[in-house]
Amino acid sequence: MSLTSLGLSDALLRAVAEQGYQDPTPIQAAVIPEVLAGRDVWAKASTGTGKTAAFVLPILEMLGPLTIPRRVKAVVLVPTRDLAKQTLDVITALRAHLPQRPKAVVVLGGVSINPQMMELRGGADIIVATPGRLLDLVDKNALSLGAVKQLVLDEADRLMDNNFRDELMRIVALLPTTHQTLLFSATFSPALAKLEKQLMREPVRIEITEQVAEVPLITQRAIEVDAPRRTQLLRHLIETHPWERVLVFVATTHATEHVAAKLRAAGINAISLSSQMSQGARTKALDMFRASRVHVLVATDLASRGLDITGLPAVINYDVPRSSTDYVHRIGRTGRAGGTGVAVSFVTAETAAHFALIEKRHAHRVPRERIAGFEPTQAPLAPPSTGGVKGTRMSKKDKLRANRQ
Repeated sequence: MSLTSLGLSDALLRAVAEQGYQDPTPIQAAVIPEVLAGRDVWAKASTGTGKTAAFVLPILEMLGPLTIPRRVKAVVLVPTRDLAKQTLDVITALRAHLPQRPKAVVVLGGVSINPQMMELRGGADIIVATPGRLLDLVDKNALSLGAVKQLVLDEADRLMDNNFRDELMRIVALLPTTHQTLLFSATFSPALAKLEKQLMREPVRIEITEQVAEVPLITQRAIEVDAPRRTQLLRHLIETHPWERVLVFVATTHATEHVAAKLRAAGINAISLSSQMSQGARTKALDMFRASRVHVLVATDLASRGLDITGLPAVINYDVPRSSTDYVHRIGRTGRAGGTGVAVSFVTAETAAHFALIEKRHAHRVPRERIAGFEPTQAPLAPPSTGGVKGTRMSKKDKLRANRQ
């Protein structure tokens, strides 16, 4: 299937061509015709599959004549600020040649509401928002949802995990009864199935089954090392591989700056990224990394979803992720858009059993390696008799952390 066969206007096809797209991704080929036909859609797809363009393109196609003052016709709800910015970037690129260029506004919590209220003067055609801030603006009469034709729930599983359910139901109650709902998620969970019954009308279910962990373009490596020597091993790998950029995942906010500082002391250009940084600082760090003005970005799982960095050659799990799902999303930052990449995990005596459970969840064994000069001296600990790899339900601590992102 070609992009020209999907029913998009010449203006959108021209913008798509300028972004380097030649053929639609599987999720785009499946979703776009259904949305243009007016159906509700529930699509299961991981990040890196082109899902943002899968809903942005038909929304832009279906906006119709724009009015002055502008009235909100499409709302995209997202769980994090960084995903909201990325969505706006896609909208900005794809609307470039439309005869009437729609106004898209991002509204987010965690920053002052006043600039957002100023930006909404004169209205907006598309809103990209976190749920809480959207409701704040409605309460302040800064915008109305009475003309909305399309509602998108992007990464709906995370919206539910982050305790946004009540806010979602309040938002839906403000929409016209005939609006179209598009739900994108990495899972088909029971919680989302219940949400589907409340929000959607006979939705078309679309499942893109490819898993990042199964894509052969990503080479997965697991290196055994003692925990105290991980930073030295990280430095060794960075210095001995021709990686233009490296994304390093750690477990805590404190570790992001600690590891980045150790690398800088060794002469490696590194910067940290965490939810404790201001939105401006986070945006600056990501822009510097994307532009290759920084060699290494050390981040928490804040960067594991929704972060699209073209041509990223390497991801390193300094700390093993808490869940098998997080592992897939972390390594999926590399090998995107048909590119190749390598994902390296440091396996210590403390994390060996946990990493084995992640492998079991994905039915994929990653061969263990040892690097000369960094051979481990500690034997792997016995696996716990209860518990195991973290599942899809978030702990209270994780929910609080996610809500700060």
